[in-house]
Amino acid sequence: MTMTFLKSNVVTRADHIPGPAQGHWTAAHYAALPDDECRYELIEGVLFMAPSPIGSHQDAAGRFYYYLLPLVEFAGKGKVRIAPFDVQLDEQTLVQPDVLVVLTEHLDRLQPNRLLGAPNLVIEVASPATAIYDRREKCDAYARVGVPEYWIADASSRTVEVLILQDGAYRSLGYFEGKNGLRSLIVPDITAIATEQFFA
Repeated sequence: MTMTFLKSNVVTRADHIPGPAQGHWTAAHYAALPDDECRYELIEGVLFMAPSPIGSHQDAAGRFYYYLLPLVEFAGKGKVRIAPFDVQLDEQTLVQPDVLVVLTEHLDRLQPNRLLGAPNLVIEVASPATAIYDRREKCDAYARVGVPEYWIADASSRTVEVLILQDGAYRSLGYFEGKNGLRSLIVPDITAIATEQFFA
């Protein structure tokens, strides 16, 4: 018997998916998920299902990728990836950040189909559907594995908060908007680009 589940408009625990008990999912279980056109992520053994991104979300993610390419990849400083691309942070945590940067010294973590370990920079474009998840579950996961810098972009307010990891927790460098450039330790040249350009 085939069961059909309605997609949620917010990030939810995927309790309806057959598999191990929540809290016991692994990257191997994740890899065995059927292709049902849903978006899944794994945080500390708990499987989550996320809604499909809306147009403004995709627009912003694409613009971050576009502006980061010349500053990182074309400059020979590393690689930039855009979702969907699996990032296996550990055996029980596997996510798909909207955009990520891996600097040259960590390119050995980059596999053809996934990144094994922490990126140097993660960007999540938050929406009403994902904002709590991005600031709670994902933020905790990125801090736990040592992602040095995390940007949370809000397409509705057209702002970006830049978080840097210090002593195992994130500290905000501030919210950036309008003509102001972002402050970044990982991609310092990004300051030349007005924040509004990511949401134009």
